[in-house]
Amino acid sequence: MAEIIAQEKQGGKQKKKLIRVDMTPMVDLGFLLITFFMFTTNFTKPNVMDLRLPAKDPRPSPPINDNVIKDKNQVTFIIGKDNRVFYHQSNEKDLTKNNLKETDFNGVNISKVIAEAYNNAPKKDIFTVIVKPTDDANYKNFVDMLDNIAISKKERYGITDIKPREKKVYEELTK
Repeated sequence: MAEIIAQEKQGGKQKKKLIRVDMTPMVDLGFLLITFFMFTTNFTKPNVMDLRLPAKDPRPSPPINDNVIKDKNQVTFIIGKDNRVFYHQSNEKDLTKNNLKETDFNGVNISKVIAEAYNNAPKKDIFTVIVKPTDDANYKNFVDMLDNIAISKKERYGITDIKPREKKVYEELTK
């Protein structure tokens, strides 16, 4: 039992009584409050990004020769090392060092590139953003790219591996 005893001086004619305060109920109340707040507190939940990838087809169909999206209805971003990002709006066969342009991960720059490519697209309803991370890209840059796509409100996007021709041009620029 916790208690505080205060003793006063005995002076004069009157005798003063000892003051005794029992702290047990206060300790009980403290533990009840701690328990209450522990059970009612919302702990922070981790923020996750929902990314649904299609299942791999066990019986792949032969490739279609017709380019469904066309070159001007898409913009391709290549995420490289050292926080570098490149983009182009052309066919991979026509890709040269002059076509592959560089920007940075500032949200305004990527949003401008997406908006400009969208405005140049002949069929805006099938406009697609394609993201191709290289082996040197880091996860933060990939998530930043997906965030920028979400900010620009483009719902059609794809994530795929970088093609050999694109990788060759990318490596020429990063040397």
